This record gives sequence, C-alpha cells and structure tokens, in this order.
Amino acid sequence: MRAPFILRIPFVVMLVLTLGAGYETAAGQARRDAQVHVEAVPAGFASATAQVNGTTVHYVAGGQGPALILIHGFPENWSAYAKIMPRLASQYRVVAVDLRGIGGSKPMERGYDAATMAEDVHQLAQTLGLDRPYIVGHDFGGWVAYALARLHPDMVRGAMIIDVPLPGIEPWEKVKVDPRLWHFGFHRVPGLAEKLIAGREAIYFGYFLRRSAADPKAISDQDVERYARAYSSPDQMAAAMGMYRAIETDEKFGEDRRGALDVPLALIAGGNSFGALLPTMAKGLEGAGVQSVAVDTISGGGHYLLDTNSAEVAMLIERHATGAPAKATR
Repeated sequence: MRAPFILRIPFVVMLVLTLGAGYETAAGQARRDAQVHVEAVPAGFASATAQVNGTTVHYVAGGQGPALILIHGFPENWSAYAKIMPRLASQYRVVAVDLRGIGGSKPMERGYDAATMAEDVHQLAQTLGLDRPYIVGHDFGGWVAYALARLHPDMVRGAMIIDVPLPGIEPWEKVKVDPRLWHFGFHRVPGLAEKLIAGREAIYFGYFLRRSAADPKAISDQDVERYARAYSSPDQMAAAMGMYRAIETDEKFGEDRRGALDVPLALIAGGNSFGALLPTMAKGLEGAGVQSVAVDTISGGGHYLLDTNSAEVAMLIERHATGAPAKATR
C-alpha cells in the first residue's frame, strides 16, 4: 500500500509549498485566536474537559434525554456537529468530543489508534454518567464508534458510522489502494506532513474539504479556518497524523475482533462518496459477526456530510438513535 502513495509525495510537497505561501499570515493570526476549543459553542451548550484514560478530553455538552455522543473525523473537530447540535438537544443529551490531540483535547505521544481513542470516549461517558449512549462517528470518528461497540457492547445502544469503510473489514483492501486516498501515504511518512503543512493549515484543509464535498461552495472560508485553528499547533497536527500512522493497528483490530455483535449499526454515506460501497460494507460487517446493519445513502452527498448535508444527517441520527425502523437500501 505504501509504495504507490509515496511515489506521489513529490507532487504533494510541491502543491503544499507553492500554494501555502500566501496563507502564512492568516494561519499565524489563527494561532493567536484565543480559546479555539470553545469557539462556536451553540447556545445552551457548555464546553468542558475531563481527565480520562491518562489524557485530557475536551467536549461540548447540552440538552436532555437519552445520551448521544458525536465524534468527528479529519480535518474536523467537535464543531463539525455544531449545526445540528441544537436540534438534537431538543430530545437527547448531546456530547460532542474532540478526539485526543485535536482542538481542546491534550496531544499525547501515542494512542491514536481507534481502540485507544474509543477507550477515551468510554471513560468520558462513565465520567459524565451517560447511560448507554448512542454513538455517531464520521470518518476517523466512525472507526472509533465501531471500536467502542466492539470493546464495550453493553455500554452502547447503537452506533452510526458516517461515510467511511472500516479497516480490516471488507472492502477495505480495495479501498485503501484507491488513488483518491493519496494522502494516506503522505500522512503516514513519519514527521513529514506536519512540517510541510505547518503555517499552511487553511490552504491544505480548504483543498482537502472542498475536493471531497458534493458542493464545495457549501464549505465557507470561516468553516475551513475554524477547523484549521483546531490543528494549528505542531502537537495537534502530529496527533492528526498519528491517526493515519496507526492504520495498521486499526486493520489488525478489524481483522481480529470478530464474532457475534448485537449492537445495531447504521452505515451512512454520500451518494457521491462511499455510497456505492454500502452494500459491500454491510456484507463485510455481517461476515464479521454484526447481527444488525442498516444502510442509508444521502443522495448527491460527498464525504463531508456534516458540513454540506447537515439536515439529512440529523434526520438519520434521530431515526436510528430512537430505534425507529431503519431504511434498508441494499
């Protein structure tokens, strides 16, 4: 897997260095913005941190009702869910987290595999007294959601995995060599990506987010800058790259952790992203022992559904988190 991606790195380096120069001032200003982790907190929500699993995890919580934990991916932070949190808070206790090392969560030297980050979330739920939360994860957050369901099935009442195949589970072997995932190789080279992207987070993230969005115009400069600020320190960017460098560990987890699992899973994907793979992904999970898998496609959606199709995502969360009959499309 590594060789094809690494061959593309010279192009990536040229792109970053060429396009990044004009953004150093904006990125420098972004670093000076205070309290990035409390930025954009919706009314009725509160920002806080908890000491769990040997680290500090930042979260934003609000609302009343059954517990709902929201987990972001790359290059996002908790605020990826900010648009839908007030709606969800009308019927759920909503907790949106920053993955370890991102935004207001403390960077660590290690522990960026999905299972370790799932334990962060598990201990956070225990600390907050959340009773059998429903877990929603996008991108890397989807890997964490699945790991949490595998490691602590009695602790969760269900999980939603948004627009991401799972390492070690069909059709992962085909997905991971897709040329569109060129960044896997770039991000996994030890120490390289964080040095090249430093001071250029906004230009890199802007390209990254918009190239995978069904409607690039739906992602504003303000959205890009907000995410970039959550990764603006060297340790934060290293944390993000650590998630890519833990992929082999995540693959082994997916391959080894099989057997009956009665936690209901919902796979959601954009029609212009991983939607076509949903039947194969569901089959792979069933082959791994998952007893209940539902699938839903957001027509015309890209990868960053939380930014571009937030209302549809909220509707699906409400449907699955409340235990309503799932729409089977495979």
